[in-house]
Amino acid sequence: MRITLDNPAAAPQPLSPYYSQVARVQHADGSALLFLSGQIAEGATLAEQSRGVFETIAALLKAHGATLADVINIRTYLTDISRLDEYGTVRRQFLTGTPPTSMTFEVPRLFRPEALIEVEVVAAVRGTE
Repeated sequence: MRITLDNPAAAPQPLSPYYSQVARVQHADGSALLFLSGQIAEGATLAEQSRGVFETIAALLKAHGATLADVINIRTYLTDISRLDEYGTVRRQFLTGTPPTSMTFEVPRLFRPEALIEVEVVAAVRGTE
């Protein structure tokens, strides 16, 4: 097993130099687990921010040979849980297959005052079988 921490050049860069966006846990058979740091995005509305978050997640996954279809777990942090349906509408546009395992939390605020949502995911990349 090999662990690599990464900020892929092909994806939006982190907002701070104090964390890596992707932890790749590579197994001997070529399979890997990708742990993505929580992502936020700019936008005036929850829907705009949600779209930006999923676009960033898709870019980070792509840089590691994965897609949104490889997501096996998602954790969502909302500053207003009453807007869950608004987020869910956008989420279903990006996660179109069998839904991953999921947890959603309401939090009083996120590390950027304008952020309404933060999402982190775990994805599984197939190896040679």
